[in-house]
Amino acid sequence: MLTQLIAVIVKEVRQTARDRRMMFLILGAPLLQLVLFGYAVNLDVDAVPTVVVDHDGSSTSRRHVQRILADGTLREVGSTRDERRAAQAIERGEAAVMLVFPVGFARDLARGRATEVQALVDGTDPNRTGVAVGAVSGYFASAAAGEGARLPRAQGVARGEPRRVPGVDVVHRVFYNPRLQTAIFMVPGVASILLMLITTIVTAMGIAREREAGTLEQVLVTPLPSGVIIAGKLLPFLVVGVIDFALAMAAGVWLFDMPIRGSLPLILASTLLYLLTTLGTGLFISAISRSQQQAFMAGFAFILPSMLLSGTLTPVHSMPGWMQRATLLNPSRFYVEALRRALLEGATVGDLWGHLLAMALFGVAILFFATRRFRKTLA
Repeated sequence: MLTQLIAVIVKEVRQTARDRRMMFLILGAPLLQLVLFGYAVNLDVDAVPTVVVDHDGSSTSRRHVQRILADGTLREVGSTRDERRAAQAIERGEAAVMLVFPVGFARDLARGRATEVQALVDGTDPNRTGVAVGAVSGYFASAAAGEGARLPRAQGVARGEPRRVPGVDVVHRVFYNPRLQTAIFMVPGVASILLMLITTIVTAMGIAREREAGTLEQVLVTPLPSGVIIAGKLLPFLVVGVIDFALAMAAGVWLFDMPIRGSLPLILASTLLYLLTTLGTGLFISAISRSQQQAFMAGFAFILPSMLLSGTLTPVHSMPGWMQRATLLNPSRFYVEALRRALLEGATVGDLWGHLLAMALFGVAILFFATRRFRKTLA
């Protein structure tokens, strides 16, 4: 029995080793996913893009700006005295925080008067918003404490005399998600994952199952053109994807009070462009897979990196620079960003034309190559 067992083991090992596709999925895919997890899953919030509006323009206000930015939590991406331009930077997604220093900031501090600094924050990401507001408030609190500790020596205040410590009140305002609800931030990302699961893996495994069962060959002997066969297999999953997306949006609105501030036709158009990518990927996976097992493994190997690099779980700006550039090759990133901005910010076609164009190019290219590959396997 031991000899028989060894023979079966050797046979399985040789059979698996001869299958290059399976060897890559067994050895290469886990290594790739480990690297992605190590670099992409970073819950630390830093380098939050910030635009500074310094109406005071004094050396005191500039010194405080430099100290606020010193720890790296906030990163200055612009400086202006026009609050409207700064607000437009937040609307376009170029900045997430706007710091406003009022006129007379340095004068009030020098005279021991309380003053205030405004922090206007994009609240679509609650975690980032809390860290950004906390960084600004914490800095001015520690700065006031430091001034209080130095005040007796600097001004010769007698023991027991009350200290006049100039304070800075941070007045913050949160855009788009005032209550900082995590659910409405996560719903668009979860919707993108659901669409990938339904339209990519189910499509790939469905066609692979037909190939294993032999029903695909029975369809091929009919006079139907290959284009009709491909369209007939993809369109049902397209409809299923749209229905699942509608259910996800309905659940987000009814259960989590998610706002829909943007145009519904724009949101639907973004979803359809994204489905071109996921359906094309499922078709391509089915064309290179010989079995359902291979189709499932390949689909999982595609979905996990797409999910990690989409900004669904962790913000893209927290990733290393080279990985942030790599996310530009991920259609899911453009879809998640477009969906969040359309739902929460009320973005228009003019705001999202770059995202729509990227998804259209990805979708057409992937569907074109997948169709060509699938036709070769049919031949």
